[in-house]
Amino acid sequence: MRTELVSEAGDRARPNEDFAGVGLSASGQGGSLVVLDGVTPPKGDTGCLHSVPWFTARLGGALTELTVSLMDVPLAEALALAIARTAEAHAATCDLSHPRTPQATVVLARWSPELVEYLVLCDATLLLVSPDGTVVPVHDDRLARLPRELLRSAEVVDGTLRNKEGGFFTAAADPSVAARAVTGTLPRAAVRSLAALSDGATRWTELFREGDWADLLAVVRAEGARSLVERVRALERADDAAGRAFLGRAKTHDDATVVCVEP
Repeated sequence: MRTELVSEAGDRARPNEDFAGVGLSASGQGGSLVVLDGVTPPKGDTGCLHSVPWFTARLGGALTELTVSLMDVPLAEALALAIARTAEAHAATCDLSHPRTPQATVVLARWSPELVEYLVLCDATLLLVSPDGTVVPVHDDRLARLPRELLRSAEVVDGTLRNKEGGFFTAAADPSVAARAVTGTLPRAAVRSLAALSDGATRWTELFREGDWADLLAVVRAEGARSLVERVRALERADDAAGRAFLGRAKTHDDATVVCVEP
C-alpha cells in the first residue's frame, strides 16, 4: 500500500482546523482514510469552550479508530458513533445545541480485500480512480446548490440552512446527520486508488478552474500532494495582487489537505 498525506494551515498564525488520518486494520487486509475540514465560525459566541481543532482532532481520532476496529459496521454508523463519542466529551460544559457548535465536513473511505466503501458529508471531495485511469469525483453538493445570496448572511445560514432540511449538513453534535451523508460501495477491483481533499485544496479545480479532476490528480501523481497545495497558494497570491477577481473566497488562504491512497 502507498499513501501520501499533506495538510497545511491557511494562516500560519492560526491552528490548522483540518484533520487527516490513515488507519490499517490489525489483519493487514484493509484500512481507511479520514479527512475532516473544520468549519471556521464567525466571531462571537459558539456555545462551546473548545476550539475547532479540538473538535476535529477528537472526531478524526475516533473515526480513524472506529473505521478499522469495526470493519463490519457501515461508515455512516461509524460516523454516528464518532459524533456521539465526541459530543459526550464536552456535553457537560458546552451548549451542543448552538448552531455554531464546533463542526466539520467529512470524507471517509475504507477498503477490504473485497470492497471499497465511501462517505462524503458537505463540501469536501473524494476522487475514485478506476484501473483504466478514469477519475470519478464523489460530492455532497447540497451546499453548492444553495443560492449564494443566502450564504452571505450568518443569521440565515444558522437559522434556516445549517443542519436543516432543505439546507446542508455537517458533523457537529447530532449523530443522526450521519444518515444524510453521500455513501456508496464498489468492488475492490474497480478502484485503483483514492484521493480525499478538503475544499482548500480543491480550489485548484473548483475555484480557479486550472483543470478538471483528472488534471488535478495528474499534478498530484507527477509532482506530489505538496505541489498541489503550493500551486493553490500561488494562485491565491496572484489573485489577491490582481484585486481578488475570484470573490467566492471567504478567506485569502484556506487550510488545505490532500490524502492519496493506493490500497
